Amino acid sequence: MSTFSDNLLILRKKRGISQKAASEESGVAFRSYRRYEAGEREPSLSIACILADFYGVTLDQLAGRAPLPEEKL
Repeated sequence: MSTFSDNLLILRKKRGISQKAASEESGVAFRSYRRYEAGEREPSLSIACILADFYGVTLDQLAGRAPLPEEKL
């Protein structure tokens, strides 16, 4: 089962954007975003909701409790 930080990295890479771009576009502070992706910190529920909405996934998918959606061809 994937972890939150793994899924954050996977989703960002699928979008083809940098951590800086992801933080700016989602409205999450860069240092915090970087730490979430590195697994150094876990976000509050409100930030997790923002990130799930930004990537178009559910909280369960982001947290690794459900599989991430497959890419549409």
